[in-house]
Amino acid sequence: MRTVDLFLFAGQSNMAGRGVPCEWYPEHAPAVIPGAGWEFRAVSDPTRLYPLEEPFGKNENRPEGIHEEIKTGSMVSAFANAYYAETHVPVVGVSASKGGSSMREWQPGSPYLTDALERLKTARSWLISREYAVRHVFVLWCQGETDGDLGTPKEAYQQGFDRMLRAMRNAGAERLFLVRVGHYNGPEDPFRYVPMMRWQEEISRTRPDVTMASRLFSTMRERGLMKDAFHYYQAGYNEVGWEAGVNTAAWVLQNT
Repeated sequence: MRTVDLFLFAGQSNMAGRGVPCEWYPEHAPAVIPGAGWEFRAVSDPTRLYPLEEPFGKNENRPEGIHEEIKTGSMVSAFANAYYAETHVPVVGVSASKGGSSMREWQPGSPYLTDALERLKTARSWLISREYAVRHVFVLWCQGETDGDLGTPKEAYQQGFDRMLRAMRNAGAERLFLVRVGHYNGPEDPFRYVPMMRWQEEISRTRPDVTMASRLFSTMRERGLMKDAFHYYQAGYNEVGWEAGVNTAAWVLQNT
């Protein structure tokens, strides 16, 4: 049996990926090591695995669920390379991210979470039916900027996160690996996402099934790696994906 680890890549636009090169940071998304990563296209073609490439999940749009067409380059390819280099187990990725989405839109029964969990279940069932050994089922999550913009209270955000996480666990996800948000890069308050960073740190410390995977987004405004108020050049996504892959792999190697 072929062994794989199944990942749901979920959240908002910085998980969907808005990466592009620029004059100062000309990097593109890395090519995925052959055999290191695969995409299961639960919406557009749930009949096979595709070699993972960017833009990851570009065809995975469901009108009544997650519909996210603005995908240029994400952290997923770099994540798969780093994770495979450490664990020697391929990643099977499922795209489930929606730009601009708030935690309120990721609650049980909502279109986004319902669709995401259906995609995850479809992928796991397909893999098992084809005699893959699904070693782990994980979520890599990056979301929170919209709630920072909306001024969502800490208690409401963390309670919503807990409800979402319980639904993910009930659908078979073992653990959520968290990519912390970065800073706002617009003309208003540059510290508007600092409370969200603190809340996400608290979530990773106090929830036994949540692990912080990367904090690197918070370094990128000062380094000129942000292409607009919210998003990053591809070099930034590559850095975050690699760090998240290494840290996720380290947890797996130490705990399983």
